[in-house]
Amino acid sequence: MAVRVTNQPPPLRDYNLVAANRPLLEGLHREGAGWAEEALLALGDELGGEPLEWGRLANEHPPVLRTHDRYGERIDDVEFHPAWHSLLELGVRHGVHATSWRDPRPGAHVARAAAFMALGQVEAGVGCPLSMTHAAVPALRVEPALAAEWEPLLTSLTVSDGALCGMAMTERQGGSDVRANETEARPAGDGEATLHGHKWFCSAPMCNVFLMLAQAPAGLSCYLVPRRLPDGAHNGIYIERLKDKLGNRSNASSEIRLDGAWGRLVGEEGRGVATIIEMVMHTRLDCVLGSTSLIREAVAQAAHHCAHRAAFGKLLIDQPLMQNVLADLCVESEAATVGALRLARAFDERDELRRVATAVLKYWVCKRAPAAVGEALESLGGNGFVEESGLPRLFRESPLNAIWEGSSNVQCLDVLRALRREPAAGEAFVAELEARDRPAVERALAGAGEGAARRLVETMAVALQGTLLDRHGDPGAAEAFRARERFGAFGTLPDGLPLRALIERHQPQL
Repeated sequence: MAVRVTNQPPPLRDYNLVAANRPLLEGLHREGAGWAEEALLALGDELGGEPLEWGRLANEHPPVLRTHDRYGERIDDVEFHPAWHSLLELGVRHGVHATSWRDPRPGAHVARAAAFMALGQVEAGVGCPLSMTHAAVPALRVEPALAAEWEPLLTSLTVSDGALCGMAMTERQGGSDVRANETEARPAGDGEATLHGHKWFCSAPMCNVFLMLAQAPAGLSCYLVPRRLPDGAHNGIYIERLKDKLGNRSNASSEIRLDGAWGRLVGEEGRGVATIIEMVMHTRLDCVLGSTSLIREAVAQAAHHCAHRAAFGKLLIDQPLMQNVLADLCVESEAATVGALRLARAFDERDELRRVATAVLKYWVCKRAPAAVGEALESLGGNGFVEESGLPRLFRESPLNAIWEGSSNVQCLDVLRALRREPAAGEAFVAELEARDRPAVERALAGAGEGAARRLVETMAVALQGTLLDRHGDPGAAEAFRARERFGAFGTLPDGLPLRALIERHQPQL
């Protein structure tokens, strides 16, 4: 006898992910990239279809390391599920790794940021190679000859004709302290060197080329190291194993051994950190974008479920307490989106704001993501704890961006360092704030020391988000953000706010 199924929300699919995200589309126009709306909507329409299934498959079938071929030859290759390749090709075709550099129009970074966020809602595992490939371009531009050789490949809109760039900085003994690296670079003349040592984290080891840090005679230096030599031979990069990670499982992260890997110096010998810092700035921006997209997807799933699921005689979305939770989550999503796109514009304009604001938002948005995704998961009840809902995958993914490209403490210490060494960056941050938000930040700055660095950066982040919501966001979202009290949980907004209107603004429409 067939079981009659009732009160089950329909799957959230076959809809335009971008058209459903009003704060994203509004920000696209506000921050100078309205010209990209048609292409972004086309991407959103495509993402709402088959790619949703690709994301699931890519995570259920994670990459596998193949160290040797059938004849015993060392190949050090990584085998991915076809769904992962389909997602990567989709991102490359839409220029998620390249729009900033290919399109001369103002707002190119904003357009690219919006596309990165849209793709991140479907699957974050391809974001890593796309992000590093995008961020490698400004680092290579310090060496015009290298840039001329590699930039056309790194910005190609087809995987087969282009190249992807990975990064390998972290070592066992140092972690975030890259100056403690022990990998040795032995000069071979004309800016060339052979690298010898280990890397504890090599992101996306299937990439065509990598930026690596190694100790040269003059100190820590940056090198461009191809996976294969020009004649196709193995280049002394040996994959020891793939990491068994909490999340981001569709993407490969690895430990590698370098045994005479040939590389070319990027920038000045002994100035490796200064050379690669521009790349790190861009990948930190992508951490903000990636966490923003996770929050958005979690909010979309929760709002959709609650609009179709009834309990105790009415829909969940009509229950006052659930309304409070959902509206609070929507405010979090809008605050992250407004901040992320303003930050992207700072990269377009290369203004001083980005120096401090990147680390501030990287700390705060990435720190808020696990709480927001966890609350959204709970909104689905037991269904949210089941893999088929997709929320467990989002939840496993949510802590990563707070760790990648420098953990939360590293970001806070970087803010202190920037404020001390580059006063103009701090002045630009304060100048961005509305008058009502400046006093709290100025008080926090006056007493800032290492032990209080997190309190300082949180104060700066909340002030910036409040300012941007007042200036650009939905009035209801701005009002709710200001009305929040620090109870630490979502769903504690005071009475009298337009909760239902806030939810409807973020509600995906099938």
